[in-house]
Amino acid sequence: MDQVSFTSPRLGKQGRFLRVITLSDKHTERIFGSQIPAMKLNYFPDTDSLYIDLSHRPSVESQEVSEDVVLDYDGEGNLVGIDIDHASRKLDLRELVTNHIPLEAKT
Repeated sequence: MDQVSFTSPRLGKQGRFLRVITLSDKHTERIFGSQIPAMKLNYFPDTDSLYIDLSHRPSVESQEVSEDVVLDYDGEGNLVGIDIDHASRKLDLRELVTNHIPLEAKT
């Protein structure tokens, strides 16, 4: 299967950034486009599971929020991934639809 990646023209080369504000310590940080980890969708057909990877940070805690859906958190309590078991029974995996996300496809 071909791999397709999507990038946002709004973050990256134009010098745009994402502002991250941590309310607990009132810390503000600018993360430039090249530092923001890409969201990755990984499907594993042998186990029929879909893992949505939201961060490069490792998971240290998991919580099942509904049947076959597990949220993974890092050591600071940030959501880093979503694991969906029996994904083909819950989702149509043949098509990825995005709304209002500025993406460009790269193959």
